[in-house]
Amino acid sequence: MPKKRYEHTLKFLQSVLPAPATILDLGIRNELSEILEAHGYKVYNTQGEDLDFDYANVNNYEVDAVTAFEIFEHLIAPFNVLNTIKASKLITTVPLKLWFASAYRSKTDKWDRHYHEFEDWQFDWLLEKSGWQIKKCEKWSSPVNKIGFRPILRRFTPRYYAVYAER
Repeated sequence: MPKKRYEHTLKFLQSVLPAPATILDLGIRNELSEILEAHGYKVYNTQGEDLDFDYANVNNYEVDAVTAFEIFEHLIAPFNVLNTIKASKLITTVPLKLWFASAYRSKTDKWDRHYHEFEDWQFDWLLEKSGWQIKKCEKWSSPVNKIGFRPILRRFTPRYYAVYAER
């Protein structure tokens, strides 16, 4: 996750859930987990289980909120885990579908593939249908330092969608 995305994610999280707070971050421990801890959050992570099948563990933690940064696009059925979460707050980011780029797919890592790249209304609908009420959302672009038509479009087209929701 590029540094700029970390900055946007941290700023959004701080605006809806100021530290100190305890969170369960869906996904394995990573650089963002360490950044969040450095900013006063207590972070638990899931252990790499396939959340399409094994999502019961998301309720094994006493937390102020569940976070999922760039996770739901990898799941075939994100509704299941979203519907199961018992925490009252959810902070999540997903990549938005870009009309000028295909969904991301690693040819070497089966976990690094996007089944979904959402339009904002699709993700909102998924959250609402699984029992969440959206309280705040924000979008940002993801510029790349390359030359070409798509890199120019990436400077102006929102790529990431952040949502804070409550039950």
